[in-house]
Amino acid sequence: MAFFDSEIVQEEAKHLFGDYQQLMQLGSDYGKFDREGKKKFIDTMENLMERYRVFMKRFELSEDFQAKLTVEQLRTQLGQFGITPEQMFEQMNQTLERMKSQLEQSEGQ
Repeated sequence: MAFFDSEIVQEEAKHLFGDYQQLMQLGSDYGKFDREGKKKFIDTMENLMERYRVFMKRFELSEDFQAKLTVEQLRTQLGQFGITPEQMFEQMNQTLERMKSQLEQSEGQ
């Protein structure tokens, strides 16, 4: 069975990208959230990033040609910005850590 023919892969992709779009729309109002709302947003984003990391690892480990091509396309696209997928994940994690730190600092005030 081809990687993209898998119902599991299709469902996870649909949920992952749907959740991402909703979170990005919600994130545009992040500055208006109260402290608990910001915590929930950060937690949800961390969970989403972990799901995305696992999803991409499945692509990398697959022997399917289309899956390997998808990974290479992602690497090429990110390479145009001078980063690797690993660096992309690290930058996202650093952003989330900064958001947590700012939230903790605001608690102390």
